[in-house]
Amino acid sequence: GFSEIYTAVWIDGKYEDWDSKNQKLIKLGGKKVILKGLENVENANRRWFEEAESHLKISYKWPQIIPCYGLTQNPSNGNYMLVMNIMDIDLRKYLQRTQNQLSWKKKIKIAYDIIIALGAIHGENAIHRDLHSGNILFSQLFQDCYIGDLGFCGPPDKAQESVYGNLPYLAPEVISGKKTTKKSDIYSIAMLMWEISSGQPPFSNYENDYNLALKIINGMRPKVIAGTPLKYKNLMEQCWDADPSKRLDVNILFKEIRELLQSFQNISNEISQQETNNLEMNKINESTTNYKSNKLFTSKIYQFKNLPEPKNATEEEQKAFHSNNSYDHFNIPDNFNDFNSSSNQSYDSISKASSILKDDNEELSKSFNELQINSNEDEDEIYDDKNFHSEEQDELEIPDGKCFYIIICALYTCKKNMFIFN
Repeated sequence: GFSEIYTAVWIDGKYEDWDSKNQKLIKLGGKKVILKGLENVENANRRWFEEAESHLKISYKWPQIIPCYGLTQNPSNGNYMLVMNIMDIDLRKYLQRTQNQLSWKKKIKIAYDIIIALGAIHGENAIHRDLHSGNILFSQLFQDCYIGDLGFCGPPDKAQESVYGNLPYLAPEVISGKKTTKKSDIYSIAMLMWEISSGQPPFSNYENDYNLALKIINGMRPKVIAGTPLKYKNLMEQCWDADPSKRLDVNILFKEIRELLQSFQNISNEISQQETNNLEMNKINESTTNYKSNKLFTSKIYQFKNLPEPKNATEEEQKAFHSNNSYDHFNIPDNFNDFNSSSNQSYDSISKASSILKDDNEELSKSFNELQINSNEDEDEIYDDKNFHSEEQDELEIPDGKCFYIIICALYTCKKNMFIFN
């Protein structure tokens, strides 16, 4: 993967309140954060920093995007590190641990949350570029999903002809070397929709990168899970079309998924859970999760050559593909730690810090509808994110006065000029 990830305690904390008597902002201190290492920042160009600055602003503007508070330096080697809000668990692990408990109403709500967040990003005329279940974060407290790792996508010195990303979620046109666009993000949403429906990352039975890349470009997609609602299936398939122009834009996708969610609001959890169990879960082999390879689940550099133009597979080609690569049987763990219990222990410490992220769904939907989304596709280079949380994170403590807010342009021209959080 691209970055080292640590958990840390921000001793001073961020500004949380306004002292009207003394006319100044107040820090409440003692905030747990994530530190994400940035490699080769000295090789970054102005374009990279301008995009990073824009993305940091977006992360503060919209409540369903994980905020980044600024930059600090690793005291051991001086490397720059992002200071980011901490969440409970990433979507990949959450789905693996709770799939047997999720009704279709809950699954659709997860997709709805992600699409709202992507709509905010596209509404700001930005592109995420590397959406996958490792950088979608779940709040157990609020029962909502948030998009993380917006900005600082990939190494600044990435070769022009290379592709950086999480291969199973990358759009075929991106794999083949074309520029990433908003419609590339929509393809990634389709892969996430499939993962939400199945509880398993797409193409988890593939170990060879080039073989998988060739399959994706030739139109192979994961097999739709039995019991998937027809409208959900149709939306997913439209969004993973090989032709970007035939994919839905985020506005239409939001309206469609909202209607689907509303249609499930009148279905009781008990009925929808029974439907899930009858139509889908009987196909799941409940044993210890054992993916063939973890290397497809993190972002890295790819250099593919002589790939054909992307196309959609015929029905016969899809059948042949799935007859050799069955998605009918999943390995879902049957021995979990008590997720609710472990998460509850951290609620008191994170609830105040997380409250900025929570917004009433109705109000958020209203804001989304007011967005004027620019239809012009972004022509920037492709950058990448890494899984937001590693399986095991080292603990660091940020010393008092050592957490910095860096003005991006100033960092570009003079990387040692920093402004301390006061």
